[in-house]
Amino acid sequence: MARIPLIEDRTDDLTEEQLETYDWVVQSRGKMIRPYEVMLHTPTIARHAAELGAQIRFGSTLSDHDRELVIITAAVVHGCAFEWDSHAPLARAAGVRPELIEHLENGGSIDLTETESLLIGFVRELCAESTVSSALFAAAREYLGQRGVVELCTTVGYYTMLGYVMGACGAC
Repeated sequence: MARIPLIEDRTDDLTEEQLETYDWVVQSRGKMIRPYEVMLHTPTIARHAAELGAQIRFGSTLSDHDRELVIITAAVVHGCAFEWDSHAPLARAAGVRPELIEHLENGGSIDLTETESLLIGFVRELCAESTVSSALFAAAREYLGQRGVVELCTTVGYYTMLGYVMGACGAC
């Protein structure tokens, strides 16, 4: 149960700034979604976060496969069921192997490809340590290039932020 009221609907008791942000989120996502139902209590932050999220989701140079694998890994690391439920189907559609999705959700052993191992390891290490080893960073930069590794870090950071906000507010 959420610790603060979720702003799920467009109502007359919202401020003008909340209404504008609500409308922008719905226009960009097709509907109001959980992270912004929480963050809409601070509409300026909600708007900027939604804009960053749109860039990460729709303007990144990361492949759909890699981005969705990173997102669902972050969702598992942070125990954010909302992000898992939202992105596991997108990961499947982007070509993430069903057995890998099952592995991330339930554990067990699986043979990872080099790319899967790199991306999952990067997310896990960054979330646990707030940094990554020089070797892991170099491997990610080799695979993704400089821009891509920055987008990888930003994607992890963005979904970590969403997980923290929703988790602390009881909305995950």
